[in-house]
Parts: sequence; structure tokens; C-alpha cells
Amino acid sequence: MATELSPDGGPDIVPGPLATPSPELARRRESGPLEPATMPSGDRVPMAVRYEDVRALLASPASSRNLRLPGLPRFVSGVGIDDDPDALVNQDPPEHTRYRRIMHGTFTPRQIEPWRPRIAKIAEDLLDGLGDDFDLVQGYALRLPAHVICEMLGVPMDDYEKFVRWTDMFLTTSTADERVRGEAYTGFMTYAAELVARHRLSPGQDLIDLLIQARDEGDRLSEGELVNTVFSLITAGYETTASMIARGVFRLLLHRSQWDELVADPALTATAVEEVLRFDGPPANAFMRRVTEDTELPSGPLTAGTVVMPNLNAANHDPRAFPEPGRFDIHRFTGHPPNPHVAFGYGPHRCLAASLARVELTEAFRALVTRRPALRLATPPESVTWADGLVLRPVALHVTSAG
Repeated sequence: MATELSPDGGPDIVPGPLATPSPELARRRESGPLEPATMPSGDRVPMAVRYEDVRALLASPASSRNLRLPGLPRFVSGVGIDDDPDALVNQDPPEHTRYRRIMHGTFTPRQIEPWRPRIAKIAEDLLDGLGDDFDLVQGYALRLPAHVICEMLGVPMDDYEKFVRWTDMFLTTSTADERVRGEAYTGFMTYAAELVARHRLSPGQDLIDLLIQARDEGDRLSEGELVNTVFSLITAGYETTASMIARGVFRLLLHRSQWDELVADPALTATAVEEVLRFDGPPANAFMRRVTEDTELPSGPLTAGTVVMPNLNAANHDPRAFPEPGRFDIHRFTGHPPNPHVAFGYGPHRCLAASLARVELTEAFRALVTRRPALRLATPPESVTWADGLVLRPVALHVTSAG
């Protein structure tokens, strides 16, 4: 039987009703904050579930992303994201520091903000092309970030179905699909290499061109780093953002009074996005870490060589950091907010494209509350089926905006 990952980080942690965090995480925070959990591969590793432990682990210089040593626990069996040494997410200093330094200016708010009007227009056009009744996942949540990332990277929209198929195959955690995942990864990486080669031959002003030109005092990304960056941007920029749109709309429609507040005042959308990210994000968990030296976390020690999973969703629901964490509140981050959420990670590996994700999510929700103010679920929320794999989202979300 295939082992699948729950939204909360392991097949032995069953999510709560309506895709809320597993009650098991609350128990662990109180009595077993570093207890082992089962990964989709079947390997068991300690899981950090407290906010202070997760932040300490992600910020620690002894927290390595090099999981390629023989005999280490695996997140998934077969080919996985952890295996490529050229991937930014798998590098440690000084290689990681160099990589981030070269790319530093590419994803700053200053670089991303000029894209906001275009992202808003894509969102509005997509909604205007849909009828009163539609599947929000296929018709909007998946298509918006796909259109945006294709335009930003200079990827032909004709290739949309191709990389959607590869992404779906690669992000499965099923042990039964190891070969399929490996084939998808190889095909996707070949495609990314062809995109880079195409842009080298015919340079323009797309994001791939900016990445090719990016440098730090003459130092540029290697070919492998470039290809991995393009691969990561398509995968993360498409599927994870789509998942947050779908999860966020689902959550907002379950809290009708807060949806109505956004309809009355769309300026609240940016703040609402932060609560969506805290409550339902990230759609995928953080990557495992290998502790390179004996490390003392606030909840206890980890010996050198231990591989541990930091659970971001559990951290975002820690009552020590967020009072009444089970209460969804779009005003939580207004004025003097509580601790910052860790939906984008923390420390050196914090999501490089967080600014882009925030703009996309804000404009996605703003377009919905202005273009479809009467939007509501067309089926009971309990009937929604959730995809399993590395990224968790509703398979479909049937909605209606008919009066």
C-alpha cells in the first residue's frame, strides 16, 4: 500500500476536520515536541513542532541541507528534491551564501512590485472568462500562477499542460510511483535546460534572462544552478502558490463574515493573506535538516548526525507564538502583529520568492472579492477531496457566484 503524506507532515499524523492541523500536533507540542514521525519513505525522524524549536533549527549554522550521505533517512523513496547538489535548497554555506548573493536583487519587492498590475489583470481576465459556476482549482487557482510564471520566465503558455503534468508526477509521495517521479524529474530538468539554452541564443528581458545576467562581482550562476533555479521557480511558483489560493479561498468561504469584510474593504486583502499563510500555509512542509554537531534546541538536545523535520504548520499553530491559533482571523496581523509566521521558512533558506507569492495571493483574493463578491461553496465543505503528495490542496473546489 502506498504511503502518503498528510497535510501535517507524516502518514502517522492524521489531519483534523476541514484540513485543519492534526490534533496530534497539539499533543506533541505539550508532551513530545521532538518525537519521531514517519516520513512518506517509511523512515522515522524527530519532528520539531514548537515555534521556538523550528525557528532555532532553521536558523542554526549546524542545520545542514546536505542529505546525500549514504544511509541517511529519506523523505521519499526513489528520486526526490533532496538529491540534486546544484539545487539552492540543498546547499549549505559558503555555496548557498554565494548563490543567494548572486540572486539577491532578482526577487526584491522593488523588482516584483511593477508586476502587480499585470498579475491583477490576469486574475480579472481569468474570472471574467468563467461562468457563475466553476471549479476554482482548475479554472483559477492553478491557472493564475501558471500564467504569471510563464510570463515572468518567458515560458510559452503552450507548454503549460506539459509542466503541469510533470509537476503533478514529481510531487507525488507515493512509494508506488518512484519510477514515474524519476521520469518526471528528468523530463522537467531537460525542459528547464532547453529554456535556458533558448534564452542564451535569443536574450530578452524575461526573468530567465535576468538570472543569466545576474552576477556578484563577476561571479555568475553555473549552468546547473541556472537550470535548477528555473525548475524551482516553475515548480514552486506554480503549484505552491496555486495551493495557497485554493486553501485560502476555502478557508475564507468557511468564515463568511470575514469574506464579507474583504468584499466591503478590499484593502484588507494584504493583511488577510498573512493570516491565510499562517493558518493554512505552507502547502508543503519544510525540508528535513541534518544536524552537523550536537545542538541544544529550546525543547531538548539533538546529537550530531540526526536528521530532523521542522514542521512549519505546527509552528504556525503554536499557542505560545499565536494566541488562539485555531481561530482564523484576518485582522491578526494588523497593527502590532504577533510573532511573524514561518510559512515562507526562516533563516538562510527562507523562500527567495516570498515577495512574488505575496503579490500573487493578494491580487488573487482581491480580484475574487471585487469580481465575485457573492462567491460561495457549491458543495458541502466536508465533501471536498484533498490531494496528497508534497503539496496539499483541494483536488477541486466547486463554487458558485450566482445571486
